Amino acid sequence: MQPPRVQVVAGNPNEEELAALFAVVSEAYVREAEEAIADDVRPSAWSRTQRPLRRPLRRDIPWGRFAG
Repeated sequence: MQPPRVQVVAGNPNEEELAALFAVVSEAYVREAEEAIADDVRPSAWSRTQRPLRRPLRRDIPWGRFAG
């Protein structure tokens, strides 16, 4: 994980103001990360039982009397 990168585009904050900004943003990030829960996505019974699509028929191989 890369350290956060901050670019000040306006104003001239001092070290104390930047430290306060980092403290607030870091705390908000930690709180959000703790509360974030990914949904356990399970395939439905329908999708588990489906067979994959077959490959297209090869038209260059004759099929007995039905070669066309």
